[in-house]
Amino acid sequence: MASLVRIGVSRLVNANSSKNLLFTKTEFNLVRTISSKLIRSKDTDRPPKPQPWNYNDKSYTILNYWTDRTTSRLDENSKIIVVEGPVAAGKTNFAKTLADELDMLYLPEANLDMVYINQYGYDLRQLDEQLPEPCRSFDIKDFLLNPKHRNTAAFQILQYHTKYSQYIDALAHLLSTGQGIVLDRCCFSDFVFVEAMYKQGYLSKPAYKAYYEIRSNTITELLRPHLVVYLDVPVHTVQENIKKRAIPSEKNSQVLTPQYLSVMEKTYKQNYLKEISKHAELLIYDWSEGGEVEIVVEDIERIDFDSYDVQDPKMKDWRHHSEEDWGVLRNKYADKKDSVLAYFNVPVFNVPELMIEAEDAKHYYDIIQSAPGEVYEPGFNAAMGDSVLFKAKGQHRNTLPHRERNLE
Repeated sequence: MASLVRIGVSRLVNANSSKNLLFTKTEFNLVRTISSKLIRSKDTDRPPKPQPWNYNDKSYTILNYWTDRTTSRLDENSKIIVVEGPVAAGKTNFAKTLADELDMLYLPEANLDMVYINQYGYDLRQLDEQLPEPCRSFDIKDFLLNPKHRNTAAFQILQYHTKYSQYIDALAHLLSTGQGIVLDRCCFSDFVFVEAMYKQGYLSKPAYKAYYEIRSNTITELLRPHLVVYLDVPVHTVQENIKKRAIPSEKNSQVLTPQYLSVMEKTYKQNYLKEISKHAELLIYDWSEGGEVEIVVEDIERIDFDSYDVQDPKMKDWRHHSEEDWGVLRNKYADKKDSVLAYFNVPVFNVPELMIEAEDAKHYYDIIQSAPGEVYEPGFNAAMGDSVLFKAKGQHRNTLPHRERNLE
């Protein structure tokens, strides 16, 4: 098999110049197609790669650009794949199996359990009774049973924030380790839920506009996925699947009606898939009765991800020609996550349901900051078993846990 990464001749000729190593144009041609785990295991000529960079604990700064080249870890499977589809389509099992078949990291659907349960395992939702109503937790189970609650708008924006945070983690992982990612949904499709919520009257017009202001201010900071796999299931089958899996909050929900699910389906197909296909490869499967992941893997292996010229919008987010460009992106997502998340700071003073009175906010912070594991920064809570002796610095980055959503 041809070398996975080919260094340009000009770079080899000028190898003695450290400046050229970083700033001259670097030509590296990745193998065009994704390979399954089986094929990769039989490839004995695969060039060695550096060990994965521990981006959770180590900084990657401009000084590291010289000694730890980002492209040295990238190969044909260094891709972001997103699995999309309606509720109860079988996305989770499909995405897990696909990730295993392609030897990629699986990231579960971003959910608020990742936010409300802290690093010490304490669920902050236990404190709700002590908090003013606007400050209380509100997750998917609450929304499904009470969609017209005051906190619905804040819930949906927090959902988007969590998906966005997870996607930053996915980019950091790919650029720091070279391992590809399979996500169960992502932040790019989150507006599908917003459209369904707004059409059913669960979001006010000011809240709806505020969501899109936040989205437009944030979404362009991310690299779009290489591939989207959409599992198509008609509305009536979705409802049958919801009944079969018998999750109480879904089964008793006022939300998951044919009207709500139809708006989701329409928005997916007429808006999201149409738009994302301009930038990413797209595979759509009739998943009404499930299917074989092996067939999908074969289809993925046939995709040529490098068949587009520099003028083509498809894959343009992933076309970078210098080691510096790749290093800057890696530093942005691995080391500057909080700076990227700061783009969420959009004023929403005209949306009452997104505002909290100052007295309520103070009460909230007083209660939360006295909770187990919240008194000090993570790693400095001796009461939770942390060893703080001689500890001089805190957590390097806030990476979301890979925690499955609990709907029971």
